[in-house]
Amino acid sequence: MSTMITDRTYRIARENTQAMVIDVQERLTPHIYDHENIVKKTVTLIKGLQALNVPIMLNEQYKKGLGDTLPEIREVLDDSNTKSFEKVTFSACDNDEAWHHLAQQNRSVVLLFGVEVHVCVMQTALDLLDNGMQPVIIGDAVGSRYPYDKKQAIRRIRRAGGVITTVESILFELCRSSQDPAFKTISNLIK
Repeated sequence: MSTMITDRTYRIARENTQAMVIDVQERLTPHIYDHENIVKKTVTLIKGLQALNVPIMLNEQYKKGLGDTLPEIREVLDDSNTKSFEKVTFSACDNDEAWHHLAQQNRSVVLLFGVEVHVCVMQTALDLLDNGMQPVIIGDAVGSRYPYDKKQAIRRIRRAGGVITTVESILFELCRSSQDPAFKTISNLIK
């Protein structure tokens, strides 16, 4: 490895990372393009993050109208490592309680996944950037009703400074080594 010193770190370290599930709810998710795969990837990601002890926040948009988080997501979330927030704002950062919790974690990298990427995920990512944090969008675990909306949101987030990656890629990056105790769990999850 090079010994050049830079001000910016491109590798994502688990001790500086937290995650945020956004609006994977009963009355919204079935309308999302390719939602079955997005839900499957979300479950895999949550299980992997739990094996890596990465804190997870659950955000739910206007539950009265959009319902609860999907049961298949709820049942894999560990209540001891997950904090839940209901919001009516599109950006999770505009919810004072959620923002306070996020900031208290003292972890500047925030993995974002859920729906809809061109509304709530994107606005959250842009607010994170405005507040000096690094959003990482898990591209195969986010969706919108229309593929074009997803494509444009990903493009905008990337241009603003957000990082785009995949479930498998981020889990192995956070794991770093096949010697890590979480490696076997992650390997089994992505098979």
